[in-house]
Amino acid sequence: MIRPRAAWWLVSPAVIAITVVLVIPVAAGLALSFTDFDIYGVADRHNVRFIGLSNYRRLLAAPAFWIALRNTFVFVVAGAPLSIAVSLVTALLLHARLARARAVFRTALFAPVVTTVVAVAVIWRYLFHVRYGMIDHVLGWFGIDPIDWLGDPRWSMPALIGFAVWKNSGYNMIIFLAGLLGLPEEPYEAARIDGASRLQQLRFLTLPALAPTLLLVTILTMVGYFQLFAEPYVMTRGGPAQSTTSLVFYMFDEGFQWWNLGYASAVAFVLFAILLAGAVVQLALARRWSQP
Repeated sequence: MIRPRAAWWLVSPAVIAITVVLVIPVAAGLALSFTDFDIYGVADRHNVRFIGLSNYRRLLAAPAFWIALRNTFVFVVAGAPLSIAVSLVTALLLHARLARARAVFRTALFAPVVTTVVAVAVIWRYLFHVRYGMIDHVLGWFGIDPIDWLGDPRWSMPALIGFAVWKNSGYNMIIFLAGLLGLPEEPYEAARIDGASRLQQLRFLTLPALAPTLLLVTILTMVGYFQLFAEPYVMTRGGPAQSTTSLVFYMFDEGFQWWNLGYASAVAFVLFAILLAGAVVQLALARRWSQP
């Protein structure tokens, strides 16, 4: 048996690393959100003043914040379910008995996840080009006029959602595949003997058994989609007309474009509160659904 003192010595390197890398920066950021820290504070810390909740009051009164919040929710509400659905369908197809060349398709579908988001965003920016882009070229085959995907506020967010789904679905696909591989075969054999169709097996066996995996994927996808930044930063710069400005992009712009670091810290902790509330709600719903 390991003595308590020895156990603390064993875990102390991990505790120290977590404290230095996570706890201290988060605490410093929270303290920063209650100050007027800006570029003058960078030059001289004596220029930093404690202003209480002024940053949060200013945040709630800023129209740009509400635009960024609305854009972020649109991206999450539309993009996250679509990404999860595409990942689940892809995983089911690759797990099917008739599937061939599974390793090739898994590699091809997972490749976008491990590629640099900035590099592929630049490529997709050219795909969406109104004059030379392949997407408008293909739409022209069906008599559809060219769409200014990244220059029209009506189409800029759907373009980013499409790119994000392509980029991130492979990660969730691997998680779903791991969950499918862990399912026992006996219930499916019994269901086939009783005459259950594939759709009935999916509805009454596969999906209920994948509920814990689906909860994990939902939380991870929600957190990831709320942190939308690289896509609008590379492809649209938050435009046109702020139609793709996300909360993280707004925070970056305030913090590193205008050096309002205290105000940007307040934006970060508002986003943290939203993510925490979303995770708590999802866990509560999962516990309610799991109860008989």
